Amino acid sequence: MTGKTINSAIVLLILGNALAVISDVFVKIMGSDASIFQFILLRSLLTLVLLIPLYRQLNRKRFLEGFRIHALRSQMHLIGIFCMVIALTSLPLATANAVFYVAPILVMLLSVILFREKLTPLSLFAVFSGFGGIVVILRPEEFSWVGISALGAAAALAINAVLVRKLPKQQSTIHKLFLDYLLMIPTVTLLVLWEGADWDPSIFFSALGSAVFIMGYNITVLLAYRVVDANRVTSAEYTGLIWAITIGWIGFGEAPDLWFLLGSCMIVLPLIWTGLSQRRQNRVRAQSHTLADDRLRNPDDQ
Repeated sequence: MTGKTINSAIVLLILGNALAVISDVFVKIMGSDASIFQFILLRSLLTLVLLIPLYRQLNRKRFLEGFRIHALRSQMHLIGIFCMVIALTSLPLATANAVFYVAPILVMLLSVILFREKLTPLSLFAVFSGFGGIVVILRPEEFSWVGISALGAAAALAINAVLVRKLPKQQSTIHKLFLDYLLMIPTVTLLVLWEGADWDPSIFFSALGSAVFIMGYNITVLLAYRVVDANRVTSAEYTGLIWAITIGWIGFGEAPDLWFLLGSCMIVLPLIWTGLSQRRQNRVRAQSHTLADDRLRNPDDQ
């Protein structure tokens, strides 16, 4: 794998994270008074429309294989979007995004609970540092249901990431994404009817913008991880926080304070450190396997 390939993947991830933050901007400008369930319904329908040109990646013969896990993931996704909208429309853009980055830490904890994986000392440090970072960013006096919503969005992301392991291996990412949104629609439709809010046509603009840009993020991530191993470029994912700070500052006048910067470092830096450590370990294992193979091929050299 060439350095040029890795650099291309990093550029894709940096671009993708910018697109994800722009998607958040469309949610933020919608305002806290808008109907969240109408937004989720519209975004789900629009995402399905955007996925139609990629229908060839759907396994139509086994379309509903793994239905229970798909259904569970779709409902968790619905909860996650609901919490995300509350957080983005009530918190500064960068603050909400910083809390969202707790998701990888929660994935570590869930992997221990569900798959009995063991945390390394570095991973354990990342867990404690990450939760400490949340306290620093939100601070007890500012910790409210809005902050809890941001944590809820991160938890939903983490649960969905862990449940991916339970899905059929042969299903494409597009197939999983399509079923995720499709199975969300019946529930959110009922919630729209239950809410009974007057239909707000202005939400369409936010839903369309959010759907288009989050789809752009998904495609860039898919392309990046198709050409390079995830552990080599994962740290580029955290550039999303830089984009959130920049766009929040320029677009909404949300200047980050020292508490935010400290808390963000406590969340992100240990995760980057953990990713780099795993990358080094994988490289050592690969070199060990290569040496072992060489010895098997050339026993006379020993």
